[in-house]
Amino acid sequence: MKHISTLLILLMMSLMAISQNNHDYFPTHQLTTVGAYYYPEHWDESQWDRDLKKMAEMGFEFTHFAEFAWAQLEPEEGVYDFGWLDRAIALAAKYDLKVILCTSTATPPVWLVRKHPDILITNEDGTRYDHGSRQHASFSNEYYRTYSMKMIAELAKRYGQDDRVIGWQLDNEPHSTVDYGDDAQKRFRAWLKEKYNSIDALNHAWGTNFWSGTYSDFNQINLPKHRQWGMNLYQRLDHSRFCDQETATFLDEQARTLRQYISPRQWITTNFIPMYDARFIGADKELDFISYTRYMVYGEDKGIGDKGYRVGEYTRIAMANDYFRPLSPLYGVMELQPGQVNWGTVNSQPLPGAVRLWLWHVFAGGSRFTCTYRFRAPIYGFEQYHSGIVGTDGVTPTVGGTEYQQFISEIGQLREHTALQQVPTAYLNRKTAILYDPDNSVAIEQNKQTILWDTEQHVLKYYRALKSFGAPVDFIRATTDFAEYPVIIVPAYQQMSLALIRKLSEYAEKGGNLIISCRTGHQNELGHLWEARHAEPIYKLIGSEIAFYDLPQSFDPGTVEMDGKSYAWSSWGDILQPFEGTESWASYQGDFYAGKSAVTFNRLNEGSVTYVGADSQKGGLELAVLKKVYDRLGIPVENYPPGILVEFRDGFGIAMNYGDSPYTMELPENSEILIGESLIPTAGVLVWKIN
Repeated sequence: MKHISTLLILLMMSLMAISQNNHDYFPTHQLTTVGAYYYPEHWDESQWDRDLKKMAEMGFEFTHFAEFAWAQLEPEEGVYDFGWLDRAIALAAKYDLKVILCTSTATPPVWLVRKHPDILITNEDGTRYDHGSRQHASFSNEYYRTYSMKMIAELAKRYGQDDRVIGWQLDNEPHSTVDYGDDAQKRFRAWLKEKYNSIDALNHAWGTNFWSGTYSDFNQINLPKHRQWGMNLYQRLDHSRFCDQETATFLDEQARTLRQYISPRQWITTNFIPMYDARFIGADKELDFISYTRYMVYGEDKGIGDKGYRVGEYTRIAMANDYFRPLSPLYGVMELQPGQVNWGTVNSQPLPGAVRLWLWHVFAGGSRFTCTYRFRAPIYGFEQYHSGIVGTDGVTPTVGGTEYQQFISEIGQLREHTALQQVPTAYLNRKTAILYDPDNSVAIEQNKQTILWDTEQHVLKYYRALKSFGAPVDFIRATTDFAEYPVIIVPAYQQMSLALIRKLSEYAEKGGNLIISCRTGHQNELGHLWEARHAEPIYKLIGSEIAFYDLPQSFDPGTVEMDGKSYAWSSWGDILQPFEGTESWASYQGDFYAGKSAVTFNRLNEGSVTYVGADSQKGGLELAVLKKVYDRLGIPVENYPPGILVEFRDGFGIAMNYGDSPYTMELPENSEILIGESLIPTAGVLVWKIN
């Protein structure tokens, strides 16, 4: 494996590459920049000057226009009105606010919907969406795709060379559109034909000999009825892949349209909701980078302690950072919660300090910008009661608004310390990857075998353990160069090609260390079970045979014992039979296979492979296994309690407390505290550098 000095060189080269290859979109010395959504069309024009002046006075450096404004931009077919937007951009520039423009495709105007109702999403039961909402048009409707590009082209012609406009956001929180309209049917068949080339290949992939499902022509294939019991699993899986691809290609088509007219200085992105089973995230080929949206307090009964719901689940921003950064090293957050929301199940006030905590957390992961929805709290529409940076009077800063101000001021302080500092060697030594494929998550979730299984929660058990170690984490794909990572975790990777098994084996043989969890390698890349013993192609890799798996009832959880401690499990258990030379680290207790191995450790030439056969209920087993592996490998780790997160960025150490009690951070003697104190309160932040 690469020496740590090589890792440090790679990190520095990566930072330099970001600076050199992004056309100075976000200069390195800036660290980050902060902006706020503003909707000129929602307010009397006499208030625009006051509002944008206030935004600038609070320290914001950019704003965001025209997200849902298609009806104002094109009030009649082919009739465009850019005058109001011209004036809004001019006022933003008056106060040195740069502008992000949006393509508005999430809200087609009523005249377009009424003239072409087929652009609306058709449900599986044949009913259609209607005007008055958002994201109600189908990405598969060919007229909608074509007409959208006309409007986007006019926007680009108008503002593509305008230096006051720094970039473009496509659509809004694009998601996978499931449409049963005629165009979707036609495009699905064409997509299948392009993917499989021959109907025989499709029949093989889908296993259509089962239940007399064989096709003789692509035109016989309909969109699968997901509500119909027993529908072909592979047809359903391909349909979900198609829907994701429709989203990615619609975004790419928008980007290509913009690029015909815009300056290279203007960037193109979109704001994804972090959904870890969404294959369209990162699948686009034309965007300059991607960004995400994150809301933390909206009624989830999550967080640490009785008041944890006011701070939020501590891995939500962390995992989004670590998931998006490997897909797009230059990334940002386009929407970050400013306070109370209106759309949650219980719209509680965040804990004082929580908004600032989230801002620092976004920054700590490497984000180059943060934008908040929205500057002014709305007084009408679906999102009444949603907080803004200022309240409904348009003047008074909210609690979240003052916390944005505080963060902006603190970043200003950090800009005086922007020389690249040394990243601690111990931190880099802990660098770990999680091998993840959203296609696996979709495949598992549609054929779970037990209602107790949750793929995302399974991954989080390993992820939380890594964050408690103070480990930098990347979510990687099968195409990534594995050699950069001393440890790779492979959680529930059910569909696995022989080529990937070989790649993992070579990685371990050359000194890499794998931690593989249950439900891995059961199927080939088509999703077919192997024509062999259960999961047999991975036996040599893990140094064990998987004799069988068990799924106990919820009222009868199993137990795994490891190093004198017991861990309950119920959602999945692979019962292992280790080969000679493979160590058994844990065993099942209390059932007919009591004493059989649940965790094994296999030395593979210079590296190692640990297999964790059980999915524990609370993640205790996963944490214990990871601790034992890192200890065996001689990799020192931290022991942060749940809710304490520590990251390094641009030479700064950043510690954040999502816990329910203060935490004292032990710093090296040569550390200089820049923000906060070593005793970090709940929702508190500590920033330091090493001199």
